[in-house]
Amino acid sequence: MKTIKIMPCLDMKNGRVVKGVHFVDIKDAGDPVENAAYYQQEGADELAMLDIAATVENRKTRLEWVKNVSSVISIPLTVGGGISSMQDIEQVLEAGADRVSMNSAAVGNPDIIRQAAQKFGSEKIVVAIDARRNKEMPSGFELVVSGGTKPVGEDAVAWARQCQSLGAGIILPTSMDGDGTQTGYDLEFTRAISDVVHVPVVASGGAGKLEHFYEAVVQGGAQILLAASVFHYRTFRIREVKEYLQKKGVPVIL
Repeated sequence: MKTIKIMPCLDMKNGRVVKGVHFVDIKDAGDPVENAAYYQQEGADELAMLDIAATVENRKTRLEWVKNVSSVISIPLTVGGGISSMQDIEQVLEAGADRVSMNSAAVGNPDIIRQAAQKFGSEKIVVAIDARRNKEMPSGFELVVSGGTKPVGEDAVAWARQCQSLGAGIILPTSMDGDGTQTGYDLEFTRAISDVVHVPVVASGGAGKLEHFYEAVVQGGAQILLAASVFHYRTFRIREVKEYLQKKGVPVIL
């Protein structure tokens, strides 16, 4: 088993970290720079920052947020939200991100994944895949875009396979059914994707108990464990999660 990484996620809106349930009912969760510095100090292996309103508001990621957060950390930073062109990718990387995460734009123009991977390297390109259950899809999961507001009518697992073939270096699936609920990652969805790709898969959406992190690795096949609410509201400290995983035989960096 490869070393498992813990990745707190800063969902951004109006310059603040926020957290919702099923992508709505948004509540304030603090200052992004303070949170970023705190998480690095706590032992986070990576950090994600997602501008959750960018696509819905039809604007680009706020580069000043990227600069401010990247200036206080040395761990890898993945930035997503409103990234829809090669220029956007370049600007976000220049602002201090180590990776960019694309979602709606990649669905609308899959070739941007290939172009970006060729120019910047696969390791810098993350494709975020939001999905909800739909029995009419071959895998049972339908792709949704625009912050979870628009169903696409495509199979989410087939899309993950396509993203890898186009050059995506990491796949970040989030189940709309589990986001913010703290009832556990959607293991079925995570596993469905980790079974068809060989690049790292990020478990995202729904962590609420220590067991959930372990389940994401063993049952979901994830290599990176993303969580927001449980870290923002200090339900668990990052070291606590890592020590728990280590006791269960999961390799982590303490």
